[in-house]
Amino acid sequence: MRVLHVIPAVASRYGGPSAAIGPMCRALIDAGVDVHLASTDADGPGHLAVPLEVDTTWDEVPARFFRNDATEAFKYSRGMAAWLRRHVRDFDLVHVHAVLSHAPIAAAAACRRAGVPYVVRPLGTIASWSLGRKAWRKRVLLALAARRMLHGAAAIHCTSAEEREDAARTFGLTQGVVIPLGLDPALAQVPAGTREARRADPYVLALSRLHPKKNLELLIDAFLDARAADAASRWRLVIAGSGDEAYTTRLRQVVAARHAQADVTFAGWVERDAKRVLLQGASLFALPSQHENFGVAVLESLACGVPAVISLEVQLAPALLDAGAGWVVDSTREALTGALTEAMQTEARREEKGQRATAMAARFAWPAIARQMVALYDGLVPHAQPTQEG
Repeated sequence: MRVLHVIPAVASRYGGPSAAIGPMCRALIDAGVDVHLASTDADGPGHLAVPLEVDTTWDEVPARFFRNDATEAFKYSRGMAAWLRRHVRDFDLVHVHAVLSHAPIAAAAACRRAGVPYVVRPLGTIASWSLGRKAWRKRVLLALAARRMLHGAAAIHCTSAEEREDAARTFGLTQGVVIPLGLDPALAQVPAGTREARRADPYVLALSRLHPKKNLELLIDAFLDARAADAASRWRLVIAGSGDEAYTTRLRQVVAARHAQADVTFAGWVERDAKRVLLQGASLFALPSQHENFGVAVLESLACGVPAVISLEVQLAPALLDAGAGWVVDSTREALTGALTEAMQTEARREEKGQRATAMAARFAWPAIARQMVALYDGLVPHAQPTQEG
């Protein structure tokens, strides 16, 4: 089976969706799917250093890139739209990632003209919380093209039951299918001596795109409140990620106002080995987001045996509670401070939850997730040759 994955951008600055697309496609290739990736060269104010409109690879996946001709938000690409119109018939199915960007809209339109089934992964963009932000722009895009794209999809790929319910409630979409994102099983291979290293230098890790919805100002204040106790005075908070310069400056100002520059570290963007080392060295992970469609970084921390403190608005929260792999709290300073205080002061509870975290994360290994996606594809393309695992 030949499947084309279309995503507006893959640069690391765009966070979870861009980080997940490579591992997802590689897992599908390992499962026997003939996968190709199409994206733009968008990279903030600049462009990725990739060849354009020729066959290449990205993160070990066959790929083709197109110029982002206009706007950072919409990522309009004339070249991509033209290529999709000519070549979408070469594929049995198209899996589009995102809704309110040119790439998924162009891909869906090309599929409808050619009679090719397509799957939409909304990335949280049609959640009620998200639709309330920059609402006028989203209403326009939905009216012009995105609503038709959603209703024409063979399936809506949701990463949580909450996302599927929200899509059905808000848009009347009844074709939602829940398939979570996956993880690299190698994260669970924590080096010997990690437990002792965590005791010697305990830190709370927040690893994400730096964006106001992540509620990092609240985390900083709650952490410093919890750290004030003698039993937690050795702890640090490490904030890893990049984002809007003005917001990053605001976070640093929050730290400076508390005179806590020695206690809160900004590690910048990290990936690959540096990211793995930071995750495996943490004693606790924290993500008090106002809305989080999935939370890949939470899952990555659990795979390393690191329990998490997350808000109810992170859609992994029910699974985390069921597994006993961390703490789930309201998005208030008092509630977050209480959970951090308990977690930071009770090593036995952290270790118990860390063991449960590893067990929970094992269910999300990419090979298992890829098998679920292959089953979805096979059901949507009955005329194609059934996929065989390699």
